[in-house]
Amino acid sequence: ASIPLTIICNKLVYNYLCMSRSCFLCYRHRETIEGREQSPYGTPHRWLCLCCALHFTRNMHSKPSGSGVENMLFYTITEGKEQVPISYFTALKKNGLHPSDPRLKDCMEKLRQAVKESVGEVMMDKDLFHRCVGGNIVLLIQAFRKKFIIPEFDLFVQKINEIYEKVQKQSDGKVADYIPQLAKFSPELWGVSLCTVDGQRHSVGHTKQPFCLQSCVKPLQYAIAVHESGTEKVHRYVGMEPSGLKFNVLSLDDEDKPHNPMVNAGAILISSLIKPHSNKAEKFDYVMEFVKKMAGQEYVGFSNATFQSEKETGDRNFAIGYYMKEKKCFPLGADMIDALDFYFQLCSIEVTCESGSIMAATLANGGICPITGERVLSTEAVRNTLSLMHSCGMYDFSGQMAFHVGLPAKSGVSGAILLVIPNVMGVMCWSPPLDRVGNSVRGIHFCQELVSVFNFHNYDNLRHFVKKQDPRRQDGDDRVSCSYSVWYCIITSENRKESSTPQAEMQPQNKCS
Repeated sequence: ASIPLTIICNKLVYNYLCMSRSCFLCYRHRETIEGREQSPYGTPHRWLCLCCALHFTRNMHSKPSGSGVENMLFYTITEGKEQVPISYFTALKKNGLHPSDPRLKDCMEKLRQAVKESVGEVMMDKDLFHRCVGGNIVLLIQAFRKKFIIPEFDLFVQKINEIYEKVQKQSDGKVADYIPQLAKFSPELWGVSLCTVDGQRHSVGHTKQPFCLQSCVKPLQYAIAVHESGTEKVHRYVGMEPSGLKFNVLSLDDEDKPHNPMVNAGAILISSLIKPHSNKAEKFDYVMEFVKKMAGQEYVGFSNATFQSEKETGDRNFAIGYYMKEKKCFPLGADMIDALDFYFQLCSIEVTCESGSIMAATLANGGICPITGERVLSTEAVRNTLSLMHSCGMYDFSGQMAFHVGLPAKSGVSGAILLVIPNVMGVMCWSPPLDRVGNSVRGIHFCQELVSVFNFHNYDNLRHFVKKQDPRRQDGDDRVSCSYSVWYCIITSENRKESSTPQAEMQPQNKCS
């Protein structure tokens, strides 16, 4: 007997058959859905699962211009009802999508318009849903079906907030005072923002307060230089080894090059490589446009007061510049004073924790901004940048950071730490009090706590970890993984017994043991 279409739709909506069942069967049994269709087995319920999965997966490979996929998503959200309050869309925020996300701009505008035109609570039906969804169908399917990199985002956020509150109690450190503008910040300021490679976002604390990037701009300007000129040309003038010395020391390597782009000497030299034939204004606009693209067009500003303070108190940087000029480090035709001036400008670029986290997420996402989908940097530039951040990004603390945290990061004397978890997310921490090395005290503690709770350390074993959590896994995945781990242990145990029994019989028994 034929199965009514309504029953198939209900099964599809209520049990999420299309994704969970089909993917499970394909992955675990290494068999295509089409193959199962030719020779079905088991209960009628399983056959229904396979039919629904096949129908949906075939539709998903074509352009979702029809109403079938939109209807499926609508009934998934409404749990089979024909009308629901528009407040159901708050689930988007629960899953990490920010209301200001540019991908949702049209959708949110239409929802606001519907609210404005309505009296009382707005009820969403299929027609209103179709009008609002528009070109966001794929993104919304990912959101409501928890197919983002962090599926249980609300639970992950709870842990982040707990870490934030724990670290907030730290009262050590001193606000940098050698640049007058930095000394004005309160030591109580503390903010953390994160953005995943899927554009899921969360902020806690003072995350809208602008602050200067300072040394956090060094990986960005290096990435821009490599993107523009290539690795070979850039490293003709600057090395790639940790210096083992303070970030502002007058020192070059054995080839009379700055040790790496993450120390002041290297960053000053990199400044001379960016748009070398352009004037000062054009160079600055060029980098600002790059940084804004990395931040998804969110807040990026410039502090002229900090720029002037940098120039007035930058004797050490001028000394480094003249030392490199003496050693003929700069490219032919480059002006050392112009390079220094440009470097001071870049250090004075302002961001917030929120915009900074998107910049970090762009690095985590291989150079593609997660909330705009625009490729900003080449994969080569991102790979090189993350490598140098991992080995040289935290001043004299770089080795300990690599050991304890195991992630690429860059700190600045403004109290910022730009942290990248490759292929997962970017994080911006900001708290002005610094330790003796020049890193944010709260920022360092946050990074350490983060990898103590989650298995984000580069060398955490994803298969055998016990105490740490993996937020990239869904609860169902844990149960499936657990059951298959049990079977794996049983099978390997039996194999060991089979392989060891003959050898045991051949070996003489040791009476003394």
